[in-house]
Amino acid sequence: MTPVQPAGALTPEEARHLQENLREPVRPGLTETELDDVERRFGFRFAADHRTFLSAGIPIGDRWPDWRCGNPEQLRKRLAWPVDGVLYDVEHNGFWLPDWGTRPVGPEDAVREARRRLADVPQLVPVCGHRYLPGLPGTVGHPVLSVYQTDIVVYGCDLRDYLHREFATGGISTAPPDGPRYIPFWSRFID
Repeated sequence: MTPVQPAGALTPEEARHLQENLREPVRPGLTETELDDVERRFGFRFAADHRTFLSAGIPIGDRWPDWRCGNPEQLRKRLAWPVDGVLYDVEHNGFWLPDWGTRPVGPEDAVREARRRLADVPQLVPVCGHRYLPGLPGTVGHPVLSVYQTDIVVYGCDLRDYLHREFATGGISTAPPDGPRYIPFWSRFID
């Protein structure tokens, strides 16, 4: 049974068309069962548009996570990258958010407290390289973020826009007038 797509969602046909522009080989897409297995194995959920993209095909190359045949440890590292980057900045660059309260004096204590605070933030799921989508199940239209420690930049107002901007030759999508959709915690880093 084909899942019902939310309004404004990336369609399988659009996803296949966008994958033609990737300049990378694309293997057959993941089935719903395979997507569910990935989510269960790695403890996160794909956003609806990310599921659609991966069900249309799996891009193959060093920058793309291979959710079917990839090294599980490498996939876990890619999933941990965004939070690990924030923790790096806490430990080495004095990063601390005001709403976390008073920063502990020692770096180990600061990292421990930051890790506790970060345990409940939405999981960012790798799309390509260090470009991420929030793993908010059933949702569409969240921005694709380029994540390098606490240097976080919007690379597309949604998955469709990101793929157009990064890979398509020709037209560029326009951002929504009210800016990119809010992602709990992560949007605070976006200018």
